[in-house]
Amino acid sequence: MNDGPATTLASPPPDARTRVLDAAEAIIQARGVAGLTLEAAARDAGVSKGGLLYHFASKEALLAALMARLAAFMESEYRACVDAQPPGPGRVARANLEWGFGEGERACNERHDRAAAIFLAAFHHDPALLDPVRAVIARMRADNAEDGLPPGLGEAIHAAADGMFMARIFRLYEPGAEARAAMRAQLERMLEAAR
Repeated sequence: MNDGPATTLASPPPDARTRVLDAAEAIIQARGVAGLTLEAAARDAGVSKGGLLYHFASKEALLAALMARLAAFMESEYRACVDAQPPGPGRVARANLEWGFGEGERACNERHDRAAAIFLAAFHHDPALLDPVRAVIARMRADNAEDGLPPGLGEAIHAAADGMFMARIFRLYEPGAEARAAMRAQLERMLEAAR
């Protein structure tokens, strides 16, 4: 019998690859893709340049890995939103409403801001780097087509959610909570009427 103090298990520290990716994200968010060098990413991650080169042979390889991680993050967030919705027609559209207009744990936050910075920097550097994200969006659009709604409705809701994201990342406007709720309510009414 152990009467000693209870111990808690701490999460293990991130591995070197993850630390480099995190550092590269922070650099791009602060200084843009021009500010990202392998030396800066290694220094900020606390690894040697050789340690960085073990994982990423070039700046392009580092950017490609950032985009692959961003695509995986997007897919995970989207799938979690879909899984949280009850089955039936409109499930994907309801998930897009939650993803684009939600106020909970999936609402836009610092992680989304970092993702947006990577998205924009990669596009500026080489638009082909966005191919993993394009693949995720293609799967989302395919889900819309199979959502059991009248043609165009799911796509319109998805486009509205994308518009909210684009407005945020380009700092075009930031609707307040009341405006977001009103937009979401209108889209939900359209969705209910179609069902």
